[in-house]
Amino acid sequence: MGAVEQLTTGDGVRLVYRDSGGEGFPLVMLHGWGQTQEMFRHQVRGLSPAHRVITLDFRGHGVSDKPYHGYRIARFAADVLDLVDHLGLDRFDALGWSMGASVWWSFVDQYGTGRLRRFVAVDQPAAVAAVPWMSVEEQRQSGAIFDVAGLLALGAQLAGPGGEQARYEFVRGMFSGDPDPAILSFVAEQIKATPAHAGVPLLFDHCAQDWRDVLPRIDVPTLVIGCDGSHVHPRSQQFVAQRIPGARLHVFPVTVANSHFPFLENPPAFNDVVGAFLSEQPDPVDHTGVNV
Repeated sequence: MGAVEQLTTGDGVRLVYRDSGGEGFPLVMLHGWGQTQEMFRHQVRGLSPAHRVITLDFRGHGVSDKPYHGYRIARFAADVLDLVDHLGLDRFDALGWSMGASVWWSFVDQYGTGRLRRFVAVDQPAAVAAVPWMSVEEQRQSGAIFDVAGLLALGAQLAGPGGEQARYEFVRGMFSGDPDPAILSFVAEQIKATPAHAGVPLLFDHCAQDWRDVLPRIDVPTLVIGCDGSHVHPRSQQFVAQRIPGARLHVFPVTVANSHFPFLENPPAFNDVVGAFLSEQPDPVDHTGVNV
């Protein structure tokens, strides 16, 4: 599974990460809100040794520190910069699932794409909350899951005395039909590691972002992955793919995966799609005009 290691961020927070090591090209994988790097346990095994797989528990998540500061997507992107600098990665592939994709979009917004070779965005809307100045069509395209009032209500539930039940119901809503009990139980258990003081402000910041203006500036080969059985509508993933120049779209049908978690439900199918994209030969020409 790779060595479990840690680093300290620029603002003094201890983050725990896993590095599979080896000679493969680095792949940095970022998890979603309230989850952990354990989401990718099948990818650490399945994508190595062809790739050097690196995963991370964000601050406030998993076994990383849970301070009382820094629960903003921009700070999370800075934490990722601390990670890749710590590892000395001048070039790497990037995969983000759910909020992890938003963290990469923030990374691109602040630091550019110069260190990215390829990018995989998994099941993340361009904007989660439907702000009042969006038209109905813009809300539909961006994949907005709820309006601002709904976001505030969810935050209140998560921060309140019924927070544990609210977390479970939030997770359950990410599965269609009858999920595999073991997978649902695993996901519901992982989310318990994120306390309300971390999860609630982060969720608000995450959902309030609108990344539509960043997408056209992603100038590296990109794969967008959606899932027919997810609470994130596949048309939102089509919109993301259309906004990123030259991006491709792969949507898993419900016969392959039936939730927001295709990498857990069907690891071989997920690993095949991601592995094929990352390992294409000959390599594309990147935005600098140099074969990578």
